[in-house]
Amino acid sequence: MTGLLRSAPKTAEIQQALDTKILAEGLPLEQVRLFTESRVPEVPEFNDPDEWQVYSGRLRQQLLDNIVFRGNLAKYWRSTPSKIEWDAVIEDLPEYRIKKFRFEILPGWFCPALLYEPKNLNNDQKVPVVINVNGHDPKGKAAPYKQIRCIHQARNGMIAVNVEWIGMGQFHNRMSHYKLAQLDLCGVSGLAPFYLNVSRALDAALTHPNADPERVAVAGLSGGGWQTIFFSALDTRVKLANPVAGYSSFKTRARHTSDLGDSEQTPNDLATLADYTHLTALLADRALLLTKNAKDKCCFAAPHSLPPLKEVAEPKFKLLNREKYFRTHINYDPGTHNFEADNRRQLYKMLGYVFYGDQNIIPHEEKHTEAEIHSAEKLNVPLPENNIDLGTIAEYLADSLPIPVPGSDPLAGVERHACIPTLHKILHTTRYEVTAQQLKAQNFKNFSVTPWRLQLGKAWTVPAIEFSPKPKTDETVILLGDEGRSKLATQIQGHLSEGRAVMAIDPFYFGESKISTHDFLYSILVAAVGERPLGIQTSQVAAIARWTHERTKKPVDLEAHGMRTSAIALMSTTLEIKNIRKAELHGSLRSFKSLIKEGYGANKYPELFCFGLLEYFDVPELMKLATVAGKQRIFFK
Repeated sequence: MTGLLRSAPKTAEIQQALDTKILAEGLPLEQVRLFTESRVPEVPEFNDPDEWQVYSGRLRQQLLDNIVFRGNLAKYWRSTPSKIEWDAVIEDLPEYRIKKFRFEILPGWFCPALLYEPKNLNNDQKVPVVINVNGHDPKGKAAPYKQIRCIHQARNGMIAVNVEWIGMGQFHNRMSHYKLAQLDLCGVSGLAPFYLNVSRALDAALTHPNADPERVAVAGLSGGGWQTIFFSALDTRVKLANPVAGYSSFKTRARHTSDLGDSEQTPNDLATLADYTHLTALLADRALLLTKNAKDKCCFAAPHSLPPLKEVAEPKFKLLNREKYFRTHINYDPGTHNFEADNRRQLYKMLGYVFYGDQNIIPHEEKHTEAEIHSAEKLNVPLPENNIDLGTIAEYLADSLPIPVPGSDPLAGVERHACIPTLHKILHTTRYEVTAQQLKAQNFKNFSVTPWRLQLGKAWTVPAIEFSPKPKTDETVILLGDEGRSKLATQIQGHLSEGRAVMAIDPFYFGESKISTHDFLYSILVAAVGERPLGIQTSQVAAIARWTHERTKKPVDLEAHGMRTSAIALMSTTLEIKNIRKAELHGSLRSFKSLIKEGYGANKYPELFCFGLLEYFDVPELMKLATVAGKQRIFFK
């Protein structure tokens, strides 16, 4: 009976039980792989080119409306003109000049860029435009291999734009791209600024009087390769795309951890509409040079990433009688993660073929001097002192959140009947049925131990260890912690001493259920295929609470140790009023706004950045929802 002080069980015995292995080696990783890859859509087959074109146009619109520009603020950014401000010009260069400029990615956020302009252009002459983007290189627009291709393009009569990448170059050490998740938390697409980063750069380039809007190309490496395919697939102003080592299918990513991709590359719910195979095929009405590296140790290596993309894209180009406008290239020298000379030569050939009808019209060999490769300082473009970024946008949004749930009465405060369905929808909860497999039990002087392998639906297996005091009790605490159940021996000892049974569990992502490699990137992938890690975790805890209640005939208590598991316990207690009596939270956030103020991103607390959660619910609102019949059910410790 609770409250009677008993002789304390030995911590060593509890620890011995906690260290019992319940799951097969590698099971959590395999389950998340199966979970994600099974949700990735296939590209439909078409025999009629017109039907494919109708499908393509509709898919582009859906992706722009529902993924890229999701949320009212993102829609506002989309419709707001960008300011362009020209700065100094670097002259005394052979055959070209460099014009510095800055443009607004969105109102109040200026991005630095360089325009390489051929000299001696005629007033009525129209020339191709190439937007050169780049990835996760701290040197940003000053990266030598990027400068070289811009120089070569300009020396051969093209307008080349060298645009900075969010989080790199002049933005390096100012923001992390993982912070886009802060916007997601507020219900606004964190992907939108990354898309607008390229879109606005192209807008600026097309204001040049010699720019030919019918001859626009985008090329980039790594994260820039991702920007290239994502933007080019959705903006038909682009006539030629050359993504270099920038992406692979979501199915490939599930199996090849090197390819998992960062927050911007794996946006919430993208795979409910399209895979990267779809985006590749969307270039079929234009031109695509798909470049991969044979020995790429970073990501998207040719042997595993290229075949699935090629298999899907080739039939679509053939359907439109444009086979000649789809080329692939595998780089062997150096074969590593690069956009060096061999890969650039392939780009020059493709530019010549698509824009001039002759793949040899642009010299394949580059001609530049070391003096033309400038330092970051020389290429620096002054930016406003009050330039905003991902963090300042998120703080601005959070200040006015949460808002009342649609359908509730703002004057009546938090209304459970109106709010609970919305919370379920945001979390994407699932009602899992538990199939329990009891493993070999152990008996100690003061308590017994029963390990359980709990199958939740068809997707997940959760390890649990039940500690029962002697004599038995009907009160049970479900215990979970950020560091896993193995670190909770002291807490279990305390509960047993006071006559409470304990069910120590490791839900998705924690303890024995922790994914063995690239764990937070798999969490991002889960959100990309239309689910929510926080929803999975909440659903697992709720299901185990129901199962335990059925066995003991009494509602359970929850106890969580750590910021992340406390959020799971908070959600579970709010939603499960019949099966969970109360929750005790140790180390809990008092507001999700703290994640933004402290500058965290999806790489630190992935499940807490649940899309749109803060838009309607913060911790105080959830505490009120968890209160039933005036009885408080959430307690901070």
